[in-house]
Amino acid sequence: MTNITLKSLLTGLLLSVASLSFAADIDMNADANDLAIKGYDPVAYFTQGKAVAGDVNYTTTYKGAIYRFSSEQHRNLFKTNPEKFAPQYGGYCAFGVAMDKKFDTDPTAWKIIADKLYLNLNKQVQKKWLQQTQHYIAQSDSNWAGIKGKTVQELSEAE
Repeated sequence: MTNITLKSLLTGLLLSVASLSFAADIDMNADANDLAIKGYDPVAYFTQGKAVAGDVNYTTTYKGAIYRFSSEQHRNLFKTNPEKFAPQYGGYCAFGVAMDKKFDTDPTAWKIIADKLYLNLNKQVQKKWLQQTQHYIAQSDSNWAGIKGKTVQELSEAE
């Protein structure tokens, strides 16, 4: 192997490893581009009481995921206290976590309970979850510690 080829290989390997450090970790529900909540503004759920699409001009990262915001003010609020605004269970479906699963979410299927943001797979699942939120939240809180470090695939294989 020539020095140029070895150098190119090592450079490529280092770039690949470096890029991995920026990828959302498995505790966060983010798309292939590390975008959380499908680009919806997590602060808007609290301040506007509705799901609002974020703007690509107002972003920040939290736990390896990229969050978008509808305004600079929302981004700044998030930066001062991300734990307050980030969705519970890394943005995975709250009902799914109660079932020891990690499901994607629909940003329009949401609810704030006790000043915490919960997302669900879809509005049909949310209807079921809303029937016994305290029960499901307690179950999810208990389950999260055991599943947060596992991939979706690992959880599926455990069945």
